[in-house]
Amino acid sequence: MSQLQKIGTEKERGAALLTVLLLVAVIAILAAHGIDRLAGATKLASNARELSQAKAYLIAAESIGLQSAEEIVSASPGRTINVGGWNGREQKFPVPGGLIAASLADGGNCFNINSLVTQQQDVLSARPEGLAQFSRLMVMLGTLDGDAADIAESVADWIDSDTVAAPRGAEDQYYLQQENPYRTANALIVDVSELRTIKGVTDDIFVRLVPWICALPTTDLSPININTLRPEQAILLAMLGAVPSDLTPARQFLGRRPELGYASLNDFWAESYPASLAATPEVQSQTKLTTRWFRVDLTVEMQSALVEERALIDAARRPGRLVHRQRGDAL
Repeated sequence: MSQLQKIGTEKERGAALLTVLLLVAVIAILAAHGIDRLAGATKLASNARELSQAKAYLIAAESIGLQSAEEIVSASPGRTINVGGWNGREQKFPVPGGLIAASLADGGNCFNINSLVTQQQDVLSARPEGLAQFSRLMVMLGTLDGDAADIAESVADWIDSDTVAAPRGAEDQYYLQQENPYRTANALIVDVSELRTIKGVTDDIFVRLVPWICALPTTDLSPININTLRPEQAILLAMLGAVPSDLTPARQFLGRRPELGYASLNDFWAESYPASLAATPEVQSQTKLTTRWFRVDLTVEMQSALVEERALIDAARRPGRLVHRQRGDAL
């Protein structure tokens, strides 16, 4: 073999070796990418399984909440009281792969935003007493009188059936002029988050309101249970008065309430503080000795999944019924 042939052969071998090395490098890169994708897919599948398991735990916890509400009502049919401290107390339960945090509370001890209207057949109309209570609540939470009146009428307009705005309210004509136009619901509010879309409700006002309001599936005035209302919820008792007032007397009154609560509404309204509220017969009739609505707050925490739920139970039905749930989850 000539010298030139030897040189050519060596070059070919070098080129072949380089090609092989390049192929090996490409294969290694593709393999690494494939492994990464496989790892990612495996993690996603694992997360999805955990999320599915967490939601299954929520359903089981809902059933326990329903059973607990029924037992509380059945234990004392004529008077729902906070025996054992169940009202608002959080309990935690370890489960395979995670932890459940659950609390059961009187779901009627709140301002029912749907009480801003009355319902006659399919017609929803503004209710003066509901407007007054909502305005007083907002004022006691630090909202200016004028702003509170504007918001109360605007929310009532959002719910009521007509298209004529109240003097301080807002109907379709106002919302259709916004940058992103929309119309009023003309229906009961399902979730209090709807308030964010209503004229006058700023983020600050909404945040202050949220702990004290609810959207019950009824237009009844807020069914305040005088036997389960906690001292820290004194504002809900004070809002029943004719004018906004200092919360200290209401808080002190609830703090010295009889251990087993009141056996009759007459006994309650005969007490000095309730009597000082000068409540009308309509307001007196909205206070209750028993609880119909129960709120269940649930959190399921897994290694890579977190699911939260707030549910509303109607214990007046037999068996009790879950009438609304709001759920959020995160991976």
